[in-house]
Amino acid sequence: MDNWDKINALPKTGRLTPHAPLGAGSNPVDRLYIQPDGSCGSRPSGHITMLPVSHNVDSFGYRLDMLPDGLSRDQESWAWLLDKRWRGMVSLQNDSAIGAIDAALAAKAAGLVDFKDLGNLSVAEIDNLIDCLIALKRQQHFRAFWSNQDQASSDMVRGRVGIESLWSPAMTDLKKRHIKVRMASPMEGYRAWYGGMSISRHAKGRTLDAAYDYLNWWISGWPGAVMARQGYYISTPELTRPHLSPAEWDYWYAGKPAAENLADPSGASGLIHRGEIRDGGDYLTRMSRIAVWNTVMDEHNYLVRRWNDFMSA
Repeated sequence: MDNWDKINALPKTGRLTPHAPLGAGSNPVDRLYIQPDGSCGSRPSGHITMLPVSHNVDSFGYRLDMLPDGLSRDQESWAWLLDKRWRGMVSLQNDSAIGAIDAALAAKAAGLVDFKDLGNLSVAEIDNLIDCLIALKRQQHFRAFWSNQDQASSDMVRGRVGIESLWSPAMTDLKKRHIKVRMASPMEGYRAWYGGMSISRHAKGRTLDAAYDYLNWWISGWPGAVMARQGYYISTPELTRPHLSPAEWDYWYAGKPAAENLADPSGASGLIHRGEIRDGGDYLTRMSRIAVWNTVMDEHNYLVRRWNDFMSA
C-alpha cells in the first residue's frame, strides 16, 4: 500500500489520542492485523485483514421545532429515544445489528436496562432489552422503523417522526429540504463504525495489480474529499485536505463555522450555509467520544430472533 504510513492512528491503535476511550464492540484495531496463527488481532504484523478507508460516528437526529418542553440540546442523551415526552414520534433503524445497539444505548442511558458489555450482550441481557422495547411499543411509543435512509428522511420531512436513529446521508437530504434537524452529540458517546476493503485470495496477476491500484486510489486524497461532503471521514485525512477548499476542511474536519456556502457531493451549492458549525465539533472531538463500535455479538443469532419478536409485537 503506497500510503500506509499516511493512515492515521485510529485504525492502527484503536483511538486518535492516547487517552480517548476505545469503546465497546468491534474496535477496528482488534481485527486489523493477521496474527501468526491466522487469527485477527491488534498486534502489528506484515499482513492486514482490510485496508481501513471510511468511518464516522452515528447517533440520532431530531427536529428542533418538535423538541418537547424540558429537553435541552445542551443535555442530549440516548435516553431521549425512550423518553415518554417523545412518545409516538420515535423511529429506530429496523436492522437488528445496528438498531439493537442504538436501543441498548438508549435503555442503558434511561436506566431501564443495564449491560455488562454494550458490545456483546448476553442472552439474559438481550431478553431484558427486548422485553423493555416490546412494552414500550405496546404503549405506542414508536411511530416507525426505517429500513433505508430515504424512508428515514421522508418520515421526518412529513412530521410523522420527531426523533430517530439517523445517518449522515439522511441528514444531508434533510438539509436539502430545509428541515431544521440537529444530529445529537449524546453525553454517553457515539456509536461508531469503520469500513474498509479487502482483496480476494484468488486474485492474481493483472487482476491483483488492479485491485491494489484501486485500494491505493481510495486513500490517495480525492475520494476522501467526496466522502467528506457526505459527512464521512477517511483514513488519510492529510492527503484529502488539498482536495477540499479551506472552508470545506474547516467545516467538515476542523469544527469551525463555514466561511462560505458549501456544496453537496454532486456539486450543488447551499448544502451548508455560511456560519454553520458541524454538530458534534471537529474530527478529533467526535471520534474521541465513542461509546460502542458496530459489532456482531456472540449471541447475534439469538439477538436477531428476539429483535424479530420486537418488530412483530
